Amino acid sequence: MAEAMTLQERKAALDAIAAEILVCTKCPLYTGRTRAVPGAGPIDAEILFIGEGPGFHEDKQGLPFVGQAGKFLEELLAGIGMNRDQVFITNVVKCRPPQNRDPLPLEVDTCTANYLYRQIDLINPKIIVTLGRYSMGLFFPKAKITAIHGKPKYEDGRYYLPLFHPAAVLRNMAVLKPQAVADFKKIPELLKEIRKKQTEDKPGSSTPPPPPSEPPKQLSLF
Repeated sequence: MAEAMTLQERKAALDAIAAEILVCTKCPLYTGRTRAVPGAGPIDAEILFIGEGPGFHEDKQGLPFVGQAGKFLEELLAGIGMNRDQVFITNVVKCRPPQNRDPLPLEVDTCTANYLYRQIDLINPKIIVTLGRYSMGLFFPKAKITAIHGKPKYEDGRYYLPLFHPAAVLRNMAVLKPQAVADFKKIPELLKEIRKKQTEDKPGSSTPPPPPSEPPKQLSLF
């Protein structure tokens, strides 16, 4: 759908989804929220980060990853020469679960079906980076984050890269930070690779063969 829309139309559609999220009452999480958190970033972001759900600070501000985990995410982005203004950041569920408990299957199913997959369709990122096991589970069913973190897969024209959630890394910095830093360094490599793939796959992108050279004309002796 997004490919048939202009950038302005996609932005308007994404804003409309955000407006729906802010007043959503489709699952019980809305009863305890201060503010819903639709996500933030440019509509043409090449990279989409998907976390689990808003925490205390996100619930207060209505923005994703603004607490300690968000600061660490910004540190990881800076390590690969990027910042959060270049990427789109959202979560599996858009309202904070009580006391930061894990989101329930009903909450995940409701939020992804109504909002997340529509956001993905409009943004159409080249890379989806999953942060933690709940977003990972959407694209790597039954996998374990400890087994597949940092191992990308190419599917449906984009890369999916499962990573540890920044909050999990903060709880075990000695062990997980070196792995998280190494995993993040794969993002620029994947971006370069998929840009090349998409350029090669475009119709007419191959270099046309040079025109046949004309045989030399024989000079007349008369």
